[in-house]
Amino acid sequence: MTSSDQLKALLKSHMEGDDQHFYSVAMQIAAHEAKLGHGKLAEEIRSMIDDAKSKAKHKGTQPIPISRPRGEMGNLLTVSYPTSRLGQMVMDKILSGQLQRIIREQRHASNILAHGLAPRRKLLLIGPPGTGKTMSASVLAGELGLPLLQVKLDGLITKYMGETAAKLRQIFEATGQTRGVYFFDEFDTIGSQRGLANDVGEISRVLNSFLQMIEQDISHSLIVAATNHPEILDHALFRRFDDVLHFALPDENQIAILLKTRLAHRVSKKVSWKKLSGISKGLSYAEITRASDEVLKAILIQQRDKITETDIRKMLIERQDIAQRLNSNI
Repeated sequence: MTSSDQLKALLKSHMEGDDQHFYSVAMQIAAHEAKLGHGKLAEEIRSMIDDAKSKAKHKGTQPIPISRPRGEMGNLLTVSYPTSRLGQMVMDKILSGQLQRIIREQRHASNILAHGLAPRRKLLLIGPPGTGKTMSASVLAGELGLPLLQVKLDGLITKYMGETAAKLRQIFEATGQTRGVYFFDEFDTIGSQRGLANDVGEISRVLNSFLQMIEQDISHSLIVAATNHPEILDHALFRRFDDVLHFALPDENQIAILLKTRLAHRVSKKVSWKKLSGISKGLSYAEITRASDEVLKAILIQQRDKITETDIRKMLIERQDIAQRLNSNI
């Protein structure tokens, strides 16, 4: 039987004119009925939903703009409009080339599609924390002039059977309604291998739904998933993505470039960036950026105009100590 909460949610969404929430609740009811063995009823409900969406589309009904999410979509997506550019990032040539290629293909998407080909738009970003995965999603949005729509995992993952898959369907429906960069961070939460010891069954069903939805998605949006733990991702996921981008910790040359970019304009005299990058080895881009910001804040508080090499070294050593302590507790 449909719960009283679901009936109230249906009525509330109908009175508020929130069609997306109405369809979501209806899909949850269909999933619940299917679980109870009422397969015919579940299929009838799904058919009615599909028919209603089709009629609304032909009547010219406008979807709720994602730029002003409300109701259910407001609980699933956080929207921002990044201005980040690729030139602001420090990275290796291979990764930079991959991102440039994705941006070029998106800018020439109509020509590519006209010749029966498809531009890269389903991307998997893998690598340690702080290596630029989230920043890359922002750069793609900024370079292409698209909104960045980050999926809220706490709003997506629920304890109720079938509800998470229904919410996931809403997100994939949104990719066709509003073009943007849809970003699934900590993707291993829903993409972990089926059959793992901590697999509770529902997550396995969510993964199966994701595999089906991403394969069927024919929108013009970019779908970007990021994870720090690629080793636990289900193997079936990798072939669903158009490209896999590997992120790594910066080498000494990249560290020196990052430090100079952020601090050179405030340095008092000649600094050995090579020595500083040597003591920074093993730190992520995010940790080096944070150390640089801490140096700048320190001289502002001390009312000094210039930074010394000692200032930078002290803060980098502090970040190394913090990183080592964190790693020892993992």
